Amino acid sequence: MNKKLLHTTLKYYVLFSLVVMLLAAPLFFFITQLLYLHETDEALLLQKEEFELLYAPQLQDKDIAVWNKWNRDIKIEKVQKIISRDTLFSHSSYNNLDKENEPYRILNAPVTINNKPYLFTAKINLVDNKDFIISILSVFTTIVSILLVGLFIITKKLSITLLKPFYDTLEQIEKFEIDKSSHPKLAENSIEEFNRLNQAINKLIEKNTRIYKSQKEFIENAAHELQTPIAIFKGKLETLLQRDDVTEEQFEILDKLNDTTTRLNRLNKNLLLLSKIESKHYNISEEVLLNDGITNQLDFFKEQAFTKNISINTPLEANILVETNLFLSEILISNLFMNAINHNIANGSINVTLHKNSLVFSNTGISKSLETDKLFERFSKVNPASKGNGLGLSIIKKIVENNNWEIIYRYKDKLHIFEIRF
Repeated sequence: MNKKLLHTTLKYYVLFSLVVMLLAAPLFFFITQLLYLHETDEALLLQKEEFELLYAPQLQDKDIAVWNKWNRDIKIEKVQKIISRDTLFSHSSYNNLDKENEPYRILNAPVTINNKPYLFTAKINLVDNKDFIISILSVFTTIVSILLVGLFIITKKLSITLLKPFYDTLEQIEKFEIDKSSHPKLAENSIEEFNRLNQAINKLIEKNTRIYKSQKEFIENAAHELQTPIAIFKGKLETLLQRDDVTEEQFEILDKLNDTTTRLNRLNKNLLLLSKIESKHYNISEEVLLNDGITNQLDFFKEQAFTKNISINTPLEANILVETNLFLSEILISNLFMNAINHNIANGSINVTLHKNSLVFSNTGISKSLETDKLFERFSKVNPASKGNGLGLSIIKKIVENNNWEIIYRYKDKLHIFEIRF
């Protein structure tokens, strides 16, 4: 399933943000904890300096017990062995007020009172690691959530503003058809990459349009110029076929040549017809009664179907009028009949139904659905053994498109169904 550019971009933003959070959260925790301990240690050392400067000179041995009684976090103890340096460490102690163990940072340092060695012990309550981690995660979750919401809003706003020229170009290209007279108008904008894209597309369209027009003109001119020599050649063959001095072997050769010339003439006319349809030669419309178009050709095609013993059923609604070109409507009906007969089977059937909004041809034939990918392409044959030139369905498709109608093929109940919706 295809994804939109915005959704794909946001997916990478989310993944990147999650990776950053997962890596940064523990790193931030450890760095913050180290900084916190460092600040706590400095506070403890400052308390020791303050004690030595302000209180130690005034204290007497008898005052130490009173000091310890009224100072909860600083204690003075007499020691037998002199401590050489300050010691900082973490330790959990029971808090009688909170009724639980709490973490403390403790400083043990040597001090001198009245020229006697004492142990100075100071402690500061630390934040519990569990609470600390929860706080860090809460902060990070809030930051990442704000980041993602901000990225979503910014990306959406930017996609609407910055990508607007891209979507305008895309819309123009989707509507473009090389056989139509209107070309996409790709406007300049302030973004260099989009301007380069529009310029490249414009050049490509101009080049392909020139090639298409050149090919179309060549086919039209070639088909037009071939009409006369083909007609002369066919006339000469028919004259030779009518001569009395032609042997049986010569007659067979001339008959095959005449057959080939007939097919060549039909191919030439079909190519010329396609070219004229594409160049809007038959764009003059009128109200056409499709019932008459079908019944006028019915007798001729019943004779064509008789050789295969194909029955033709025509349940038509009365007076179905459509806005189209009369000549093209006759070609459309004729080609639908020919397609249904040529690709039918012996003792088969053809059903032609006409409704207010649709014309449906259904016929028996090969017992499987046709490949729809190339069904309406030029020179594409469902049955390679067919004597057709592979242009019948292409002409039908072009006429349908010229009228802004729709043609649908389906295989149902062992019937090949071509439905034209008006």
